[in-house]
Amino acid sequence: MRLSKESSIASLVFFCALLSVLCFCMCERPGWAGFSDIVGGVTDNVLPGQAGSAVKAAVALGKSFQDITPEQEYYIGRAVAANVVSTYPPSPNDRFDLYLNTLGQTLAEASDRPETFGGYHFLLLDSSEINAFAAPGGLILVTRGMVRLCKTEDDLAAVLAHEISHVQGQHGLKSIKNSRLTTAFTIIGSEAAKSYGPAPLSKLTEVFQGSITDITSTLMKSGYSRDLEREADKGAVTILRRVGYDPGALIIMLTEMKKQLKPGGLDFAKTHPDPKDRIEDIRPLVGSGPSATPVSPERRKRFDAAMTNL
Repeated sequence: MRLSKESSIASLVFFCALLSVLCFCMCERPGWAGFSDIVGGVTDNVLPGQAGSAVKAAVALGKSFQDITPEQEYYIGRAVAANVVSTYPPSPNDRFDLYLNTLGQTLAEASDRPETFGGYHFLLLDSSEINAFAAPGGLILVTRGMVRLCKTEDDLAAVLAHEISHVQGQHGLKSIKNSRLTTAFTIIGSEAAKSYGPAPLSKLTEVFQGSITDITSTLMKSGYSRDLEREADKGAVTILRRVGYDPGALIIMLTEMKKQLKPGGLDFAKTHPDPKDRIEDIRPLVGSGPSATPVSPERRKRFDAAMTNL
């Protein structure tokens, strides 16, 4: 028996409610700002259109991450961001978030992927840990501990450019297990899925939830491979040079991070390759090309102003 569209939507209410639990704690926080509109879209009162979007994200997963559309990447990314924020709450510093987004948008425009389905959004996390996360689709989160490690705007730009490069390369989507995508593709190709029956719909929702877990685990626990980190660093150097920031700031930041390295820690020490290895990979890239634009007094002034009371 075929289920109505309304019945199919009702089957996803539990799934959306699960994301609501993840997002509830931060939707009312001052620093959440525009991010709440992104992640909060699958929370609270689940409207037919919202549940329909979740259906599209779940049932349209392809047989490989390349088959995921920009729209699906957006829905996956905001669920991943909700998971991250459930562990690292947003900072209530709206002033710094505005500065962070102004800087981040400028860098994103200079990337090889200046546009995503939902656009780029940047958020400061209220944590002393030194870390940064890039969820699929352009949702980038940076801890207060990471920002405090920056001594100049160039340093902060280097951090953001690296995370933008992860989005540019769709590194998060590459974390999804192929077995999940194969399962989704098989179900989508069957006649049963076209009716959104309870069994295939449940399986597709399970695949979607599993995909979110895969990406979140990579961002917060296992980290990317050295090859993907190398690719992100290379992209960051290009972005920094295009905007006029010092690409050498990436080496400066990695050197500072190495000084803070605590074996067995929960921050970048756990999720990133040894900074020394990354510096060795970056140095040849930084040493070539035109010199960076000298730091202007205006750049220093706005950075110092943003860092006030951080």
